[in-house]
Parts: sequence; C-alpha cells; structure tokens
Amino acid sequence: MTYEQAQERARTRGVNRLVYGLARLLLFPFVKLVYRFTIAGAEHIPAEGAVIIAPNHKSFYDSFFVGMATRRHVRFMAKYELFEGRSARLLSMLGAFPVRRGQADPEALETSRMVLRDGGVLALFPEGTRHRDPVALRAPHRGAGRLAIELQAPIVPCAIHGSERLLIGPFPSFKRVSISFAPAIPPAELEATPEAAGDLIENQVWPEVERQFHALSARRVGIAAGVAALLTGGGIAVRAQQRSAKAARPSLRHPLGRTRRTPLQELLARAGRRRRH
Repeated sequence: MTYEQAQERARTRGVNRLVYGLARLLLFPFVKLVYRFTIAGAEHIPAEGAVIIAPNHKSFYDSFFVGMATRRHVRFMAKYELFEGRSARLLSMLGAFPVRRGQADPEALETSRMVLRDGGVLALFPEGTRHRDPVALRAPHRGAGRLAIELQAPIVPCAIHGSERLLIGPFPSFKRVSISFAPAIPPAELEATPEAAGDLIENQVWPEVERQFHALSARRVGIAAGVAALLTGGGIAVRAQQRSAKAARPSLRHPLGRTRRTPLQELLARAGRRRRH
C-alpha cells in the first residue's frame, strides 16, 4: 500500500468497526491474563466529541493498550514503514494512518485534523518515537498542542508503564502493564501560536504524564516489595514452625545421656535376654 493510498483509506473509510471490535474482544482477555493489564482513570476520556490522548511511548504496542482502555474507537499515527508490509490493510482497519518520521508531514496532519473535526479520538505520542528507558521519559514535541488549540480539542494526559520488551523471542515476558489517564486539559482561550502550543504540552500536559508514569512505577515497586516481604516472612514463619515442632517432639534421650528405648524396643530386648538365659 502506498503512502497516498493509506492516507486516502484513513480519510474515507475510517475504522472498520467489526475488525476493531473483534480485535479488542480477542486481545483484551489475553493482555489481562498474561500482562495483568490494569486501567486507571479511563473515565477522564470524554464519552463523545473530539479528544487527543497524549501518552508516553515505550513500545510498538502502546497504541493497542490505549485502544483497549476505552470503548471509543482510537485513531493513531504509525510510521509509514509499517504500511509497506502485509499488515497495512489491518492497521488501516484498526484506525492507523501513516506518518513520515523525521520531517514535516502535512498529509498526516490533515488526516489528524479530519479525525478531530469528525469528533473522533486521536492518540498522539508527544515523544515522537519510542523511548525504551523503563524509568525515564523523553522531552515532548509540541505538535499535539498545536492540533488541540487549532481544533479546540481537550488533551487527556496518559501514562503507560511496563510495555517495553513484552516478548522474549516468540514468547510473552509476563510483565505487568499499567495505563493511567489524568483529567482532560482544555485548550480554551489559547492562541494558535508555537509558544502557546509549547506551553500547553511542556507545562501542563507533560508534567501530568510524568506524574502518572512515576506513580505507576512506584506502585509496581511497592507491589514487588510487598511480594518479597510476604515470601520472606512466609519462609521465616515456616522455619519457626519447624523449630517449634522439633522442640515439642518427645525426646528419646535418657536423662543420663543414654538413648531412651521405646516400649516396643524394650519388649524386644527383654525377649532377647530370656533366649540367652
């Protein structure tokens, strides 16, 4: 599929509701079971009308986690290289459209505007590209702020934690993935200038994303510490029970140091003495 074909398909056909719904139906139980996927703050996504979701970006799968966190159909940009392969049609039906990275892309911006004019949900990653560092975020770009001001669409800050390195070869890594949304930030009364767009993203949206991300990180560390403490405490308790049981067990030692015989041993010993006599 060419770049032009992908953009045209995104603008005229949009999301294939059947494919989107089926993908969500199949994927959600899988990620819930394998990655213990948790969602917080989904109520902050407006139930209707144009909205931009601004998540951090750790993995190719981040868009799918955002899509599974809300009942609304989410549209998102994907690098054009993905539309050169066999997955192009599937990505288009799931709401993706291509963007040329590393350069201004007016066609991708126009498709984004179309999504918002139609009252849709658009996921834009302010970091631009994936940042695989599990504990830090990259400085954001202002493109999402520009679109929000121009189309008067609120921005929902979003943090995704644990989505990097989900596979070990062909097998799932069984990591914990969490997503959290903050209250929507309206761009009302802001002028459509680069400075206003930068202020909106850098001073309002991104601090919320960072706060949510570090909260998810701290929660994950707390859970791990709690499990470790539980396991350690359980081991100590088992050892204590073993010592108590051993102490309560009747001793077979004679008060003078000789081994005390059981009644059966004593009976056998007496029988042996009679035979010798």
